[in-house]
Amino acid sequence: MGYEHQQLTSEDAIQALQHVRDICSIFPLVEEHVDGFGHTSLRVKDKPFIIMGEDREGVSLSIRTSQSTQEILLSQVDSLFFKTPYIGQHGWVTQQIEPPTDWDEIEDLIREAYLRTAPKKLAALVQDPAGDR
Repeated sequence: MGYEHQQLTSEDAIQALQHVRDICSIFPLVEEHVDGFGHTSLRVKDKPFIIMGEDREGVSLSIRTSQSTQEILLSQVDSLFFKTPYIGQHGWVTQQIEPPTDWDEIEDLIREAYLRTAPKKLAALVQDPAGDR
């Protein structure tokens, strides 16, 4: 990944961000924040669970996962994910968003990220499709 980041401005980046916003619209108290490097993060109680960026290589989507989910994603032969620089040791994975993107898989990972990051009372408000909380 390059180091020259900018705020998400390309059509691909804006479309990817809209997908992420749509997925996150069901979660309580999600806020969007753009930092000084131009990364857009989605946060709950000021804790990021998604970070998006854009550089010469395209649009990147970083998601907070558990260590076990990270291992599974990174071990797949055809995986599009890699360990996120600097914060990968905390379970973060990144994917360059390029068509065709498997938004169903990303939706599941975003759900996990929100549930791992949100306080228990907020996480309990998000009912798992399988009935788990």
